[in-house]
Amino acid sequence: MNIQERKVGVIGCGFVGASSAFALMQSGLFSEMVLNDADRAKAEGEALDISHGLPFAKPMKIYAGDYDDLMDCSILVITAGAGQKPGETRLDLVKKNVGIFKTIIPEIAKRNYEGILLIVANPVDILTYAAVKLSGFPENRVFGSGTVLDTARLKYLLGEHLSIDNRSVHAFIIGEHGDSEIAAWSSANVSGIPLNDFCELRGHIEHDESMRRIAENVKNSAYEIIEKKKATYYGIAMSVRRICEAIIRDEKSILPVSSMQHGEYGIHDVSLSVPAIVGRGGVERVVSIELSPEEKEALQASADTLKKVIGDAL
Repeated sequence: MNIQERKVGVIGCGFVGASSAFALMQSGLFSEMVLNDADRAKAEGEALDISHGLPFAKPMKIYAGDYDDLMDCSILVITAGAGQKPGETRLDLVKKNVGIFKTIIPEIAKRNYEGILLIVANPVDILTYAAVKLSGFPENRVFGSGTVLDTARLKYLLGEHLSIDNRSVHAFIIGEHGDSEIAAWSSANVSGIPLNDFCELRGHIEHDESMRRIAENVKNSAYEIIEKKKATYYGIAMSVRRICEAIIRDEKSILPVSSMQHGEYGIHDVSLSVPAIVGRGGVERVVSIELSPEEKEALQASADTLKKVIGDAL
């Protein structure tokens, strides 16, 4: 089936799926969107609700559909899965959501889908790995939202800390999208100025304490939001929009998506987040950034944590 570049599918219409669909409608990137959910009425309701805002946006066809309706989408955004409850870690969701993926991914694979699978459901690294193995698709076409949102949280908090536009902050969260994630401080800068130098320019000298506090706040952001409002969805929806934008516009943007690793940073056979070039073909290649020995060790530990859980789940 010929891929329609301006057609997108969203599988799973819970908080994250519906918010992602809403963000994608507003983006103007697509002219057609198919919503799919195990509860067909839920998908139909979300399609109607979002469609009623189209007079304020760009023309678009939005409807609920089945797997056959999804097969000519350029991107399938997969958000289906159980949500994270208060007190649960992302890794606690593993077996439930791997089970769900074992029903979804084969349905896509058996129809010889030729577009991109963007995995968003948690735990995103393990589900990305599962999607690669269950689909048999080329790895560049199957990747996860990874630490794109965590990285945005880091930039936001650094912007607040330094009282500057957070878009001028260049820094990454890498590794697992979860408790073992790493703030890559060694390569962080503000418009080319090393982070510590810029901090001193703004009157901040307690570098170690500030880095520890900000990294902890990034890591715990989801837990705090879930504790307060039971779920997170707006931030990840905007991350989905940003990734889709890089793909559809063939931007060659460098984003910390979760992709299969084959020796980068000495890590093999696991999906986790490191900066990568993202364009029309998906993940073009991983980009190596400067890491301290401690950061490299932490990244390896994050990979080992994921490998153990993958082994138990699959």
